[in-house]
Amino acid sequence: MASPAASGSGLFKLLRPQSTNIMAAASWGVAAATTGLWVVQPFDWLRKTFFEKPESE
Repeated sequence: MASPAASGSGLFKLLRPQSTNIMAAASWGVAAATTGLWVVQPFDWLRKTFFEKPESE
């Protein structure tokens, strides 16, 4: 008799990612990143780094 893993109905089928789970994980990641930015609020650093041009001497 073959083992369940050898027949293809073992742990792999149990842990196969579903598209709903992937979308939920991505949504939680976006929510976590947004919350992190809201808590830290690095707006001055972002403005200086990306939007202001350095002064030329």
